[in-house]
Amino acid sequence: EPGVRAALPGGRTCLARKPPRPPTARELLKDVHLGLPLPGRGPTRLAVVSGHYLYYHYGCDGVDDRGWGCGYRTLQTLFSWPEGRPAGVPELGAMQAALEDMGDKPPGFRGSQSWIGCVEASLCLDHFGGPQGRLRHVTRGAGLQEELERLYSHFAGGGGPVMVGGDADAQSKALLGVCLGPGTEAYVLVLDPHCWGAPKNPSELQAAGWVGWQEVSTAFDPHSFYNLCMTSCNSEEQTCAL
Repeated sequence: EPGVRAALPGGRTCLARKPPRPPTARELLKDVHLGLPLPGRGPTRLAVVSGHYLYYHYGCDGVDDRGWGCGYRTLQTLFSWPEGRPAGVPELGAMQAALEDMGDKPPGFRGSQSWIGCVEASLCLDHFGGPQGRLRHVTRGAGLQEELERLYSHFAGGGGPVMVGGDADAQSKALLGVCLGPGTEAYVLVLDPHCWGAPKNPSELQAAGWVGWQEVSTAFDPHSFYNLCMTSCNSEEQTCAL
């Protein structure tokens, strides 16, 4: 059946099929930020994610998780790092079952449409033996301006994708890099999991705005607190693919 253009949050569109086909490994796009032009007037300092990752998003495995699954999809992207392979990436139901079994969520959580955030992501990364997930809390009103140096050091030091989510801004997303330009220019590289459909290539995602550089001053809600889950290699089990 021919694809149709579906309207999505923020006025973006993505080629959609109803329902999306369960993906094979080759249909999960890899390292979708590559080829993006640098923002602003050019970087004074630039640091982006090392290694490789897969882009998980709404419906990418045939499950219609629109409206509740963005945290799980961002977490799946974190699990796919640093090798950029689907092996070892848990399904949504497995993550829900693990959170219920470990006592973080009440009985009945598995099979629900309940959201998860960075705290649950960190628990799942540890439970399933994924990358290490270090939590960082950003107080309400601070935005991410005060975290730029920490994020720059994270990516410059070989760190992986960073999951971010808040309360007033509850839409989960991943950060893949930091670009600090002349003066006060500051940008973060954002990977948004809310795309519904079957994107064919990174260029399509980039053109639709599902991955791209965003100004820090406008990308985050000043009225929201934020949690970060910063991934790094588990030295005992993983080797970063630099």
